[in-house]
Amino acid sequence: MPPYDIDEALHALRASDPCMASLIARVGAFELLLTDEWSPFQELVRSVIFQQISRHAGKAIQGRLFGLFGGPPEPDALLETPLGTLRSVGLSQAKENTIRSLAASAKDGTLPDRTRIQTLSDEEIIEALTIHRGIGIWTVQMLLIFNLGRPDVWPVTDLGIRRGYKIAYDLEDLPKASELRSLGDDWKPFRSVASWYLWRANDL
Repeated sequence: MPPYDIDEALHALRASDPCMASLIARVGAFELLLTDEWSPFQELVRSVIFQQISRHAGKAIQGRLFGLFGGPPEPDALLETPLGTLRSVGLSQAKENTIRSLAASAKDGTLPDRTRIQTLSDEEIIEALTIHRGIGIWTVQMLLIFNLGRPDVWPVTDLGIRRGYKIAYDLEDLPKASELRSLGDDWKPFRSVASWYLWRANDL
């Protein structure tokens, strides 16, 4: 479970507005599954897989990739695989390059390990990781939510978040990322929890 008070978060979100309260009631219990047994490197690999593709496609590729290594890959094992191996499971050339670059950075210590990354703020983590090729803010935000369990992450560029907001708030048009930035202010400091419910709105 995430390292924050779920009951406190749900109480605050229900009180924020009727639409969010209704969404929580329709979705039910908060069931975010952390990958906190994984290293930051392994979670970044997962996030890279899911960049700009559907959740269904991402899960399929993740399953095939992790199957090559018997689970989330370690940097050394990944670097030892022949060039093109990652392409065989459905990754693009750009994603294979990004993942290999991350593995090299994890091996030489320029990619923070879990002990070091836990000492950093969300903003410091974004700054430290987005210097790596192929790693943008969205990718780091997924690590913050699903691996580190940070409570107040608001990934406004995520298409699932935008669609979920449209569904939950019965909008005619998909909200823009620039519009969502301020619309999430009422959910501070639990925007990660609100995000999870907006993702689940797509499944209703």
